[in-house]
Amino acid sequence: METVKNNREHSDGDSAALGPEPAVAQTDLSPAVTFVREHLAAQAGAVTISALAAMTGLHQNTVREHLDQLVEAGAATKTKAPSSGRGRPAWLYRAIGSPKTGSSEYLGLASVLAAQIDRTSMNPRADGIAAGLDWGRDLAREVAQNRADAEEHTPADERTPAEETLALLDTLGFAPESVTSDAEAILSDERAPGADVHSFRLTRCPLLEAAHEYPDIVCGVHLGLVRGALEVFGDPAAESELDPFSEPGACRLHLSDGASGSTHP
Repeated sequence: METVKNNREHSDGDSAALGPEPAVAQTDLSPAVTFVREHLAAQAGAVTISALAAMTGLHQNTVREHLDQLVEAGAATKTKAPSSGRGRPAWLYRAIGSPKTGSSEYLGLASVLAAQIDRTSMNPRADGIAAGLDWGRDLAREVAQNRADAEEHTPADERTPAEETLALLDTLGFAPESVTSDAEAILSDERAPGADVHSFRLTRCPLLEAAHEYPDIVCGVHLGLVRGALEVFGDPAAESELDPFSEPGACRLHLSDGASGSTHP
């Protein structure tokens, strides 16, 4: 069963301390290019195409194309490595600053659309989830197509649908973190006895301002995004539950696989 729980039934002063931080560096780059940029930005120094391909599980030609887009967007630099003898020196790439972006316009549009749904919909939360479903399917199909374009088996091909979905969330700026405490394991078992339930903290939110104003809609979109991605990545019967603004510094996402045979309402 897919649910979004609204945990903001308290004063503004208290609620401001709950939930995730704004996402870092919103961009108008594709999810696949942003995925490469996130890995590049995590490196302490400049790296080669082959090294980045090994980190991401993408084909070197695919990584090269994405890096060229990052350089053009002003999000990465490209320099020649020192010559080490025979052959041409490799190119080295380093992430810099924030890419050119229309994020403020995008965030404003998200707020306007959420307000429109809130005014006109008979069931804003359900419509938010439905919109997120389409979004998640589209994004996951793009990731799958990029993988297929690599034309070879990569380590990323071994990811589970949940792992693929979490990687997509990370690319979009949610910065998910796995929760592995004993207390959480007990809570997960109480939620779905016998099911394989995993919990994650979503420590960033790309639409935080809109989510504060319209949590049912925006958080519903994000839940739909997860459900749509899981469907395309191969686990349409997976269950997911999102607890928005449930703790200081994060929202909480719970995922269970489809082994129990559950279906979505």
